[in-house]
Amino acid sequence: MDIVEVGPRDGLQNEKRILTTREKVTFIEHLVRAGITRMEAVSFARPDRVPQMADAEGVMAGVPRLDGVSYIGLVMNDRGLTRAIATDVNEVNVVVVATDTFSMRNQGTTVEESLAGLAPMVERAQVAGLNISVTIGASFGCPFEGVVSTEQVMRIVRFAQQAGVNEIALADTIGVGAPTDVRRLVTAARQETDRPLRLHLHNTRNTGYANAITGAEMGIAALDSASGGIGGCPFAPNATGNIGTEDLYYLLNRSGVEIDLDFPQLLEASAFVTEKLAVSAPALLGRAGWFPAPAEA
Repeated sequence: MDIVEVGPRDGLQNEKRILTTREKVTFIEHLVRAGITRMEAVSFARPDRVPQMADAEGVMAGVPRLDGVSYIGLVMNDRGLTRAIATDVNEVNVVVVATDTFSMRNQGTTVEESLAGLAPMVERAQVAGLNISVTIGASFGCPFEGVVSTEQVMRIVRFAQQAGVNEIALADTIGVGAPTDVRRLVTAARQETDRPLRLHLHNTRNTGYANAITGAEMGIAALDSASGGIGGCPFAPNATGNIGTEDLYYLLNRSGVEIDLDFPQLLEASAFVTEKLAVSAPALLGRAGWFPAPAEA
């Protein structure tokens, strides 16, 4: 199983302070040194809508290019995909939100309009040699329409499967899910697709880590997390941060899931970005530390 780091994108997009391009690249360098091999580095959203991501091209021009490190660019539409292809990202991730109201607020399209544009985007990405994933936003619940049915999410899963995406992520964008919801959606998705499944979880109601370990126990392919637990969706009311990478790593490690990361370097990345943002990290391992504590030299 992989951890997909989303701090440089989802972590930064909802923070008040906008980091410089150099600061973003330095943050990514810290994460690479920690052993992160997949990360959402940028979003190719409209700069007037998400000003924190306005310098996506500049960030991608500065990131370290190392064998085995894959940079993901988030795209909302064909224009975003054109920008992403021009920057030599390794993967693109397309968002399709599960409800019309949230979809209109998030990207200015209905669900049907998003789905209509998906297959051509998949084809373009694959011609460009890029893997393409789909994240189904608000899979666990919508801040405007409330409960989202399993069938509505599965309809999008089926569409993504037919379009030929490489991976499907189920997103708890506003952090309303519980482990029973993870079991419900993952079980249903496995009946609809043979694509690898990923979970994108927020800790808004303090259930994110319980959801993460439930997904790990069900054998999902990857979990998203953000360094320090920063971030959230700017178009969802009260959507607090992602689950924290350092906390998730500890949880998985203690649970017997082997992922090769450098814990002190993870803390350095978290300390760097929270200092630059002038925020306290919601993640706890930076304060609590590893257990058992490392032996004194």
